[in-house]
Parts: sequence; structure tokens; C-alpha cells
Amino acid sequence: MIRKLEILMLIVWLTGCIQAQPLRTGAEQTEKLIPLLKDKRVALVVNQTSIVGKTQTHLLDTLVSLGVNVKKVFAPEHGFRGNADAGETVRNGRDVKSGLPILSLYGKNKKPTAAQLADVDVVVFDIQDVGARFYTYISTMHYVMEACAENNKTLIVTDRPNPCDYVDGPIREAQKKSFVGMHPIPVLHGCTIGELAQMINGEGWLNEGVKCKLIVLPMKGWKHGQAYSLPVKPSPNLPNEQAIALYASLCPFEGTSVSVGRGTYMPFQVIGSPHIKGFPYSFTPQSLDGFDKNPLHKGRSCNGLDLRKVEAPKGLSLQYVIDMYKAYQRQGKTQEFFSRASWFDQLMGTNSVRLQIMEGKDEATIRAGWEKALEDYRNIRRKYLLY
Repeated sequence: MIRKLEILMLIVWLTGCIQAQPLRTGAEQTEKLIPLLKDKRVALVVNQTSIVGKTQTHLLDTLVSLGVNVKKVFAPEHGFRGNADAGETVRNGRDVKSGLPILSLYGKNKKPTAAQLADVDVVVFDIQDVGARFYTYISTMHYVMEACAENNKTLIVTDRPNPCDYVDGPIREAQKKSFVGMHPIPVLHGCTIGELAQMINGEGWLNEGVKCKLIVLPMKGWKHGQAYSLPVKPSPNLPNEQAIALYASLCPFEGTSVSVGRGTYMPFQVIGSPHIKGFPYSFTPQSLDGFDKNPLHKGRSCNGLDLRKVEAPKGLSLQYVIDMYKAYQRQGKTQEFFSRASWFDQLMGTNSVRLQIMEGKDEATIRAGWEKALEDYRNIRRKYLLY
């Protein structure tokens, strides 16, 4: 009996050791990354989230210090330093510290050109995703994969955790394909960026089914369902965990006349509009450097809800949109709610959600319409899981 107890205690201790293994992102495993880059001409697709280790040294600086021949940097939406507004054109430039050229993938072209890749052998993609289909870093990755496939270049994706690790929401319909919906996946795709890259390749989603020469450098010390707190905000208007957790549920408001708090210090944590009354909270969007310079309803008092301390949904919630639509309905202003209906539909990946909200359907009824397609997606996803 004592012997069995000792064995049980040993198993518990070993399990604790395994669980306590510190997280190491793909980029932090330089002992694996550097040999892949030896004697190669390298381009990086990086931003402010591309940091390495406790010192939070940028991956670019780390690789240059280790003698890697980095030729250029490609920058996604929000730019190399992550301070451009949503939708703002990112311009070409030069990194002050390294002197390397920075080429925009959120300006004239969203895809590296053959000329831009001519002096490159390997591209390294290291950007933190937040798990939502309409978060455009995964669309940038798609075009980088496509360019690498078409120009016979290798792509290395250094993996990072998914901080909103759920599978939920409608699958994007084919006719709704756009830069905020490149793939037939749900609003919350439940993949790391490395797993998603494998899925894009494996399911033939690149142009004409081309295949990218892909290497995914997996993480250590993380598994699906494990919480992860980002050390750097991934974009100007996702400043903390609450904003990231609410992002998938609140982003569809961008297709409405309801503010999600852009132009405040609480973006994606408050919602409101000057068109409605009877709410316990109000805020006034302003031009704020580092957040949003020209927010919706700038200078106007918005009535709505403070969500900073609510328990965030474990997945996607439609209830916020439904409740706000009903608030407009009470004011007799439903015509003003879906102010950019086509944009709302692109974000949702379908027009059925908007139409059902307008018909007065509840969330359970709307969700039932996407469950079968979601289950089919889960079966696809299983093939590409690494953790």
C-alpha cells in the first residue's frame, strides 16, 4: 500500500513538472531557428509582438545580433511598430536601428511581389494572432504563403499561443471572401497561427491550390485551452485581456452605428451610441494617439454599457448586438443600426445573422443555423492540431 502511494505521489509530481514547463514560443527557440537560417538570405514578417524572451527583445534585433543575413522586413496592418490606426495605409520605410528597409503589406499591395522576394531565400513569419477570423494578420500570412509558393521560397512560421482559443461562430461563406475573411473558417477558429498555416496549405486554400514550402516551429509549454496573457498589445485597440476576450463578439459592431469605444482608453470594452437612451453608462470618443485618431462619433456622448468588469464570453456572443438592436428598435431607429450592412456581413462571413437579428430571432435560434457547418470545421481542424 505504501509502495502504491509512493508511485502515485511520483506521478502527481511528474505531472506538475510537465505542467510547469515554461512557455517557449517558436521564435524563442533560436537553437532550432538559427540552423534553418544559416547561409540564407532572410526576410521577416513581424511587428511589435515579435519579441523574444523575458527581455522582450525584438526578433529582428535578436537575429541580426546572431549574424543572420536579414535583408528586409515586411509590415502588416498597424505597421512594424504597431501604432497605425485600423485601416490606415502603412507606408514603406526604414528601420532606424538596423537600417533595413520596411516594406508595407497594408498599402498598395497586400502580397509580397516577385521583385521583393528576388533577393530572399527564406521568409520568417512571427506575429501574435488573437484567434478571430477578421483579425487581418492571418490574411497577411495567407498572402505571404501564396507569394512564397509562387516564387519557390520557404516560409517559417514561428508559433505563438492563441489567447482566445475557442471554436465558435458561423463559417465564412464563399461569396463573403475578403481581407477580413480569407478562409472558410468560423469567427473563432481555435488554431494557433502555425496550425492555421498548415490548414491553409493542407486544404488547398491558396490561389489555384498552390502549396507553400512551410516549416512550423512549434511552441513548448503550451496546450489548447491554456490561458495566455499577451506581454505586448497586439494592435492599438486591443490593450488588455478583456478587450481581446470581447473582441470577437464586439467587432461586428464595426458594421453598425454603435461605437466599440475607439477613441477612448477602453476600446472593445465599452459600447454605446448617441442614438439611444436609458443606459447606465456613457462615454465620448476623442482623437487619441496610439488608439484611434478619427473614431466613430468623435466628440459625441454615447450611451451604452461598460463591459470592463463583466465576465467575457467563452467563445462568441451575439447577445450584445441583439440587445443594442432592440435598444434602437425601442427608439424607432432600427434603420440607423446597420449603417454598414455589407461590412457587418463580411465580418460575420454571412448575411444570415444580420437578417435573423432583424427578424427578431434569439441567439439560440441563430446559433443553431451554423452548428452543422461548425462541426464539419472541427473535423478539419483536428488534422492540423499541434498541441
